Amino acid sequence: MNVSRLHGVALDYWVARSLHDFVREIYFTDSGETVAIRGNDRGRPWDGRFTPSVSWETAAVVLERARRLDVREQGGRNAVCVAEFEGARQAVEGRGESLRIAVLRAFVASHFGDTVDDDMLWERQALNGIRTETISEQTVGGVMEDLPRPDGQIGDIQSPPR
Repeated sequence: MNVSRLHGVALDYWVARSLHDFVREIYFTDSGETVAIRGNDRGRPWDGRFTPSVSWETAAVVLERARRLDVREQGGRNAVCVAEFEGARQAVEGRGESLRIAVLRAFVASHFGDTVDDDMLWERQALNGIRTETISEQTVGGVMEDLPRPDGQIGDIQSPPR
């Protein structure tokens, strides 16, 4: 999919994927309509909804990573952003119906280029650099290998032998 066409939850998802220095895990809430993340951004923990496409407060994590930002609105309905971000090799351009959308599209383009995969993983996933790995609910908090069992097997401490 062309980055210039990303919007809503798809844009939020790809922004989260671009924040691989911050985001550890991506998941969806509200019946899959909202992106949520877990991570730690420069000492500030984040665990919950991630909606930069509708909130400047959330989009601030992208603005904090800008090294150079040139923005302008065209005709009140379209905006253009030329930006250079931390970790990116060159300046990129983003366009959108608002300044926020243009900045976010430029950020995604700076990490993935002009196109991204059409398929979004609608499952809980761990971020490892720019790659993702699907994880289950069980592995989120760690796997417990030594589960106690009532029949006196693994994990059950019994009285010492005589």
